[in-house]
Amino acid sequence: MTPPSSWPDLGALELLALVAETGSIRQGAVRVGISQPAASLRLRQLERTLGVTLLERASTGARLTADGAAVVGWTEPILRASHVLDRGVRALRASQDSQLRLAASLTVAEYLLPGWLASLHAASPEVSVSLQMANSNDVVELFARGAVDLGFVEGPSLPRGLQGRTVLRDELVVVVGAAHPWARRRSALSPDALARADFVLRERGSGTRDVFVSALARHGLEPHGVIELASTTAIKEAVMNGLGPSALSRLAVQSELSDGRLRSVECRDLDLRRAIRAVWPRATNLSSLGRQLLATVEAR
Repeated sequence: MTPPSSWPDLGALELLALVAETGSIRQGAVRVGISQPAASLRLRQLERTLGVTLLERASTGARLTADGAAVVGWTEPILRASHVLDRGVRALRASQDSQLRLAASLTVAEYLLPGWLASLHAASPEVSVSLQMANSNDVVELFARGAVDLGFVEGPSLPRGLQGRTVLRDELVVVVGAAHPWARRRSALSPDALARADFVLRERGSGTRDVFVSALARHGLEPHGVIELASTTAIKEAVMNGLGPSALSRLAVQSELSDGRLRSVECRDLDLRRAIRAVWPRATNLSSLGRQLLATVEAR
């Protein structure tokens, strides 16, 4: 195949076709929006690239040579195809600029994204948004399949294969039902006491669970007995009904703590802080809509 450096300039070919149509380099230049000297220079460069004389130039105008006429004939289907390509790419870009595909962990999806999306809609009501809720590990798989443009996860570290930045700081709080013995406790619980209890936790791969497990692991501990539920709402109901304590985002339990259905338990020597991150694939530029949503999030 001919190396790209010797391919003719598509814009110069279109200019040549316009010169053929108008009989004038000046008129052709006007049609493409450049000066006559610039048009003449571009056409001479095209002749050097092709190695043939394309135009006979005179004070009365410019006329195609036989070689030039042949080149213009071969150029017509190329220009038609380039216009089809241009329209297609514009359509793709318009679609990308009006649709944002999101993935978010359950905590973010339930307690943060509704407000963020309301702000985005107020600024850009034409934007269409789709959301897939998944735990932090599954968000990585959605990116691997090309199913989403931007994700939000929480956890102790950035998921593999993704880049991103922190948009919010959060913390977990250990909670129990109002009838649980810990609800009346006055002193802080130690990591050992937490590890011996039977906790109700999110499934493996959840950022919320990972933060709690990692905090205990820093003391050489792990949860003793775990009941796994895949829904924050289900966990809260289980805890309120006495199934056991849990560690949940403070964002998720604000209402229940306020009305007394859940009670927070003070813990010592346990770091349950975490970052909520916006993430997207490495070596990939974030879409314009993704950048707009991030700006909305960071402005709140």
